[in-house]
Amino acid sequence: MQARLKIWRGAPGVPGRYEEYEVPFEQGQTVLDGLRWIRVNRDPSLAIRFSCINANACKECMIRVDGKTVYACTTRMAQGEMTLEPLPNKTLIKDLVTEIAPPDERA
Repeated sequence: MQARLKIWRGAPGVPGRYEEYEVPFEQGQTVLDGLRWIRVNRDPSLAIRFSCINANACKECMIRVDGKTVYACTTRMAQGEMTLEPLPNKTLIKDLVTEIAPPDERA
């Protein structure tokens, strides 16, 4: 079984585009599992952020999935197509990575 992740790719000053990736689907997998699989097996240049020790604790993997703001580490992957985008109200760094640190905490 396969899932299709349609992922927004781009960076500031560069026109963005969507790229689609077929990933193996197993019941219970998270969107973060799919993104990590893509980085290891298909495209190591995909920019994602995560720092999981304990699900939903770090909040670094926040993205938009099918128009909803979610944590990639707790959102289950679905068969069929899912659209992944960076957070719209944050400064884009690259691909799915946005600036999440408050201004007074940025180096």
